[in-house]
Amino acid sequence: MRTQSRPHHLLLSAMLCAAIGLAPIQSARACSRAVYFGLEGQTVTGRTMDWLEDMHTNLWVFPRGMKNDGAMGDAGLHWTSKYGSVIASVYESGTADGMNEKGLVANLQFLVETEFPSGENDDRPQLAVSAWTQYVLDNFATVEEAVAELRKEAFRPVSVVAPNGKEGTVHLSISDASGDSAIFQYLDGKLVIHHGRQHQVMTNSPPYDRQLALNEYWKQIGGTVMLPGTNRAADRFVRASFYINATQQSADPREAVAAVFSVMRNVSVPRGITTPGQPNISSTIWRTVADQKNRVYFFEDTFSPSIVWVRLKQIDFTPESGVRKLTLHGNPDLGGDQTANFQPAEPFTFLAPH
Repeated sequence: MRTQSRPHHLLLSAMLCAAIGLAPIQSARACSRAVYFGLEGQTVTGRTMDWLEDMHTNLWVFPRGMKNDGAMGDAGLHWTSKYGSVIASVYESGTADGMNEKGLVANLQFLVETEFPSGENDDRPQLAVSAWTQYVLDNFATVEEAVAELRKEAFRPVSVVAPNGKEGTVHLSISDASGDSAIFQYLDGKLVIHHGRQHQVMTNSPPYDRQLALNEYWKQIGGTVMLPGTNRAADRFVRASFYINATQQSADPREAVAAVFSVMRNVSVPRGITTPGQPNISSTIWRTVADQKNRVYFFEDTFSPSIVWVRLKQIDFTPESGVRKLTLHGNPDLGGDQTANFQPAEPFTFLAPH
């Protein structure tokens, strides 16, 4: 009687686990995020933005002292920004990504299982999810501070509908210059927080606790033996988790940023891809990488041959400096250091619910 070798057995087990674990997962609009821990405090966070269409993304400088109402008017959560930030907008009506002057990074991503509180008999101030990322960047210097405040659930998040008609069912990841991380998800109307340096990676479905369980299995297989290779969220989660720690952990910011870009490209979805029977698979339209130690924010449009970057330490974030914009949409040949090229602009209005 023949017996299977251990590698063969592991391979079959991995394939079976993938088939079982991924069967119920919806391949919806997708994104990936990973945090790199280099030497000497060289922390870098990368993310992909995967979407069905061009989101007319531009970069913005928002100074300290900006007033906001969470896009909800008198019923909204009101605040004045404590920290300046550089952010990537979507549809000129929401903040999807960015880093503030303290090195806190926030990444908003799609999660089909999201269910926000209903609002019935709920008189808390409201916050449109189009402004959720900005609220965090405006108010907190560290993940610990943000977790402590958001855990109070002092406001009610309200979903919005994107201009293309897609419901804003999203979740949020944050990381700071120390490497601390947190994931915020609303499931069955309740806030779930995963807080700790170990939460380096976030993709989309299934909810985060199930992602962690699947990833633990693949750790037993080992990334040098086999990694799942599809563009499903759970597969991207496993690959990002392995590669972000398998790359050279360097104190050199150039090497660290290059390593993170290479990981984010590995988990990207090729442009123009279509999958039979899965119409919601989305191409990667842009990527960001944030060097949180040196406060440099990199942006890569997949339609462009070049990367642009912004040095936050060289930006004036005082209230008097005003809002500034770097127009990327319609300008695909832009490349290099664009710190000095932001132009004064009126801030966009955050998308509100219908």
